[in-house]
Amino acid sequence: MDFSLSNEQRSLVNSFKRFAIEYLTVENIRQWQHDEGLPDKVRRAFVEEYYRHPQLAGFEDRSGSLLAQALINEEMCRVAGASLPFASDIMHVRILQEFAAASDKARPLIEEYRTSGKLAFSLAVTEPAAGSDTMGMKTKVTRCSNRLFLDGRKTFVENGEYAPQIMVAALDETNMQATERPHLSFWLVPLDTNGIEAYPIDKIGQKILPFADLSFSQVELDPSWRLDDTGMAGFPRLFHVLEISRTLVCAQSLGMAQAALEDAVHHAQQREAFGQAIGDFQQIEQLLVDMEINVRAMRALVYEAAWAFDASCSDKRLAVALMKRFVPQAACDVASRAMQILGGRGYTTHERASWIWQDCRGNQIADGTDQIMVRIASPLLKEKYQ
Repeated sequence: MDFSLSNEQRSLVNSFKRFAIEYLTVENIRQWQHDEGLPDKVRRAFVEEYYRHPQLAGFEDRSGSLLAQALINEEMCRVAGASLPFASDIMHVRILQEFAAASDKARPLIEEYRTSGKLAFSLAVTEPAAGSDTMGMKTKVTRCSNRLFLDGRKTFVENGEYAPQIMVAALDETNMQATERPHLSFWLVPLDTNGIEAYPIDKIGQKILPFADLSFSQVELDPSWRLDDTGMAGFPRLFHVLEISRTLVCAQSLGMAQAALEDAVHHAQQREAFGQAIGDFQQIEQLLVDMEINVRAMRALVYEAAWAFDASCSDKRLAVALMKRFVPQAACDVASRAMQILGGRGYTTHERASWIWQDCRGNQIADGTDQIMVRIASPLLKEKYQ
């Protein structure tokens, strides 16, 4: 059995390796963490490279390969040693292609991204009391005197302070029977609409990715802002998007873990103590070997989940849940061991291992916690082996 990448996949990875080496230097990453964002020229350079590859970008109404998208995110994060906004960009473009393909609103947004490198919207799903439990969502759309109003709160909205439009997931109470559960609907709402307020969130990691809390108070909606008319298909579509996001988040965690491992091996070979390289001490050797085992296991799970998604395999949901349960936690473990090998240096902000640990720790929570992945995977496992 051949586990190696195809020639096409290797060529793709090498293209983004060159991009990453040119732009994603340690000095640049430090500056962008301070700035909480990337310069426009870097975003444009990424978009230009991205749309050169049909296996990534897909077509107007069809998304590219999730495995290909995972591969380039892994490589860019390996070079950068930090979380990057490109995974979110890819997911948001996939939303436009897969959610709103039938809507005239999708094409201008995609074209604007291709031209400027800036996404014209942010996705608002998570709520203060409904994070991993998306079915517990409270944000709702109601009708009063034939007018539509949006009320609720969203949190951890990436670029929520800056994006000109917000794609809001909300329960639609305007067209339902008394015994029905409200449908989930999606609305593209201008950020400057009356009744919307945004507040920045201060995080310990993922500094390049700015997040915000958003509140919606009697926000009057234009009916044309609605992106879907699929009714109860709303929640399945949301779960579909979360599987995409979880895969890309894990691909980034994998890349960062690989970076931490490489830094640790380099340090262990160069640093001497008691007259020999510390990498020759058995305890350090054990740390490095266990890190390599974790990285290989992470890679297998990420690639399998992305492949299963592309192939529409019947157990893709299980593959994604198992991946998300293991990969971010394993990446944190790899980064923590790297910090231990680096010693005091590993506990400073000057070493990538400390950034990587902080960023990967956030990924254990993002898009569904470790514990929620167990809740998703367990019944699927029981069904598989019954």
